[in-house]
Amino acid sequence: MRVAVIDLGTNTFNLLVADVHTTGFDIVHNSKEGVALGMGGINEGIISDEAMERAFQAFEKFKQTCRSLEVKTIVGIGTSAVRDAGNKAEFLHEIKKRFDLDIEIVDGLEEAKLIYQGVSWSYEFDKSSLIMDIGGGSTEFIRIETGKELEFISANIGVSRAVQLFSLGDPLTRENKNQLIAWFEENSKELENFRSCEVLVGASGSFETFYEMVHEEAFPNMLQNIRIPRAELIDTLDWIIDSTSEQRENHPFIIPIRRKMAPIAALKTKWVMEKFGIKEVVISPCSLKEGVLRRFF
Repeated sequence: MRVAVIDLGTNTFNLLVADVHTTGFDIVHNSKEGVALGMGGINEGIISDEAMERAFQAFEKFKQTCRSLEVKTIVGIGTSAVRDAGNKAEFLHEIKKRFDLDIEIVDGLEEAKLIYQGVSWSYEFDKSSLIMDIGGGSTEFIRIETGKELEFISANIGVSRAVQLFSLGDPLTRENKNQLIAWFEENSKELENFRSCEVLVGASGSFETFYEMVHEEAFPNMLQNIRIPRAELIDTLDWIIDSTSEQRENHPFIIPIRRKMAPIAALKTKWVMEKFGIKEVVISPCSLKEGVLRRFF
């Protein structure tokens, strides 16, 4: 069965086309569009007209790709920016009218579960591990330890929310960093129930950018997880946190949609690593969209 999954992220829309069989799946196509659905309204609980138009343009490209690849089944998943929008009914109605596509809106807990199921394709969790998926509207955390129940948290500390909530300097000032960390802490209090972890598993997205910056090469196109040296990652995170917008603009491995929000993503990652005593870092190429594929087994 050839299946397409469209992940309507707050910053990026992702399209995955895969041939699903009895033991797994084979990737046919994988692409993303920088939509910035949450810009101009996520903290007010709306999707702006401009953001909707960018979304429709992305859907036009994705539908064309699906037609050319003869996809019969398309699943659309709406996450933080969509679920929190007071005008989501209008947005979803317009998608249905223009593209004949129904969008399933998942809550934060279901989003975290799908992320876990996706990462499970590439990682065996042989040590106490914390999955982190940095989104524009929310950030999901999943703690895994052998013999214990999975723990899921979705916190509204997404990078798009932060960049629109705070008046941030260029580069970030010490006060900015303290404000952001206090905001992370205040809006993710459930993390206090999580014990320390040996391994941080970064779920695609920003973590792929971190990999590319450390290694100065494109993230490998495969379904295997990749370990990244902790010290080199910390050096890269520090550079991003203290960088100017001009420096990020000129960096060849920071894609346009991430340039403005990269310091927040980097600061959050370093905060988590320190908070949980992380010793190793693994990057998984899989996340929510790969988790959705498990529904077809």
